[in-house]
Amino acid sequence: MSLRVVFMGTPDFSVPTLMEIVGQGHEVVACYSQPPRPAGRGMDLKKSPVHEAAESFGIPVFTPTSLKSPEDQAQFAALDADVAVVVAYGLLLPKAILEAPEQGCLNLHASMLPRWRGAAPINRAIMAGDKETAVQVMRMEEGLDTGPVCMSETLAISENMTAGELHDQLSSLGGDLMVRALAALSRSALGEQLQSEEGVTYAAKLSKQETRIEWSLSAENVHNHIRGLSPFPGAWCEMELGGKTERVKILRSSLADGNGDAGSVLAVDGAPVVACGANAVRLDQVQRAGKKPMTGEDFLRGAALSVGAHVS
Repeated sequence: MSLRVVFMGTPDFSVPTLMEIVGQGHEVVACYSQPPRPAGRGMDLKKSPVHEAAESFGIPVFTPTSLKSPEDQAQFAALDADVAVVVAYGLLLPKAILEAPEQGCLNLHASMLPRWRGAAPINRAIMAGDKETAVQVMRMEEGLDTGPVCMSETLAISENMTAGELHDQLSSLGGDLMVRALAALSRSALGEQLQSEEGVTYAAKLSKQETRIEWSLSAENVHNHIRGLSPFPGAWCEMELGGKTERVKILRSSLADGNGDAGSVLAVDGAPVVACGANAVRLDQVQRAGKKPMTGEDFLRGAALSVGAHVS
């Protein structure tokens, strides 16, 4: 049985779920997304990926800056939805919004709740060195990602997987999971399991202040930091290149043998190897300011970086 759905989402991560819901024949009566933002060199207003996808299906799109006003809440209620599906929308939903759809609001969350509630679960899981994560359908309530879990799919995090790669896999898996949840909901067969009160962690929004690499940390921690911030916003360090200090993003790394003073270059054979507080990492993909990403080997061809040099 098809459902009347309000879809609420903003970034690329949300689009596969919207497409799956439409593809399964549910009636998406409206989409809610963050307002267009200035982007690009000209700073022209750009619609969100969900906004553009919804318009391609002919779905009405609403972009309020808040859902707290009586007018916005009345407009939402008037849609007479069976359920709202929320995927990385970016606004907190007031109680009046949560209670408006007949069967409530379902959220797609990219972690193994209650671990990594909050804004950046994909990045935080990798930065913490987690070996697995999940994408879960959760019934929403007023707390931050505190609602009961309805469905879940786990996914292994491999040693060198980046946040971008994990993002894409969870996004695709999440779209399939949500339509299965909607099918169960339409049959009144969607179960719920309360989250554990133990093991709660919060995935705080990423800040610019934490993107610089701390070479004094162990190689494992540095490696996790690099891949957890790749490709965006990108972990970075400073290097002396061509007689000037240059900021260089490190997009891919791998664990390497070797020890030395933290931040010292131990090898330049194939790709730079840099010492950490314990052991070392190989810089497999880097990006110089104003340049495209390049392999560590290509970087060395154009950078006068030698053994014994220091990065900070």
